[in-house]
Amino acid sequence: MKNYFYYLVLCLGIFLIISSCGGPLYQPGDISSNEKLKTSFVPPDQSGVKEGYWKVEDNILLYHFSDRTGTPVLIIHGGPGYPPDKSWEALNLINQNYEFIYYHQRGCGKSSRPINTFESKSFYKNMVTLEKTLGIGAQLADIERIRKILEHKQLILIGHSFGAFLASLYAAEFPENVKAMVLVAPADVLVMPSKNGGLFEQVGKLLPENLSEEYQDYLKRYFDYKNIFEKNERELSDLNLEFTKYYSAALKTKDLNMESQTTINESGGWMVLAMYFSMGKKHDYREALNEVSVPVLVIHGENDMMPVEASQLYANILPNSKLTVIKNASHFSYDEQPEEFAKIVESFLIQVSQ
Repeated sequence: MKNYFYYLVLCLGIFLIISSCGGPLYQPGDISSNEKLKTSFVPPDQSGVKEGYWKVEDNILLYHFSDRTGTPVLIIHGGPGYPPDKSWEALNLINQNYEFIYYHQRGCGKSSRPINTFESKSFYKNMVTLEKTLGIGAQLADIERIRKILEHKQLILIGHSFGAFLASLYAAEFPENVKAMVLVAPADVLVMPSKNGGLFEQVGKLLPENLSEEYQDYLKRYFDYKNIFEKNERELSDLNLEFTKYYSAALKTKDLNMESQTTINESGGWMVLAMYFSMGKKHDYREALNEVSVPVLVIHGENDMMPVEASQLYANILPNSKLTVIKNASHFSYDEQPEEFAKIVESFLIQVSQ
């Protein structure tokens, strides 16, 4: 009961703080309507940009990589703030007709981190600046700029976890620019607060007793929003990466292991906080997804610590979607069951390409 009360207070407290403006700073439609767009959707000229990078704003470079050529499929990583440093094993098993393009979102990995510290003492001013620079809207605008750089009328998107959430919002903003989507273990943040309790609570429930007190101390440090703008990018990046220790320990209690795809220097810092500010303490983005009519494949690992209802929610809302559950897999089904994952995704890609 004590732990339950702690988590309840934690969830309520964090969202009260990060939404001091009264609600989410991002609403679907903000970007496509240009209401909160910081700069143009038209990316800068790419000539002279170093290899392996896209220039999406004058001061923002996005790192990307790909192992092959073919019809481009854009991979949107999760976290937020945990970019891949290698291609997914499962996607390497799919036929050579597709080019799977991985990129690091702004504010994490090898991409630009435009904010290190804040000088202003105004919490609200810093919050708005941060959200506009690194929040959901900025990330969605980057996907649109990537589409323009690739010179494709429509994109096929594969999003994992929080990246699946971003892919869904991009499709809601720009439905005409999406051909199809694969949503892998989509984050349970379409509606907040979540009735499933959220990721931090799910991890806490699974941790062994010897880590319980340490984890609660970590959460207090992680959600110390009163002093958040006294920190710098490195401190926040390290704090965000520290969560993987507890996530991995929670997975082991279910006889699963997390194959981390991030290095110690690549986790996002301020960009993670910006995502929280974008969402606020309470929102409901379901209605925006009702108009997304493109084919959608939703994949859920049966042993994911987040319940299947989280993925089912996306499948229920998106009108042209199908949910597939992969056995003996958790949140990273593309690495844990690569052959099965490849078979399911390849079949879907062939179908939508006809």
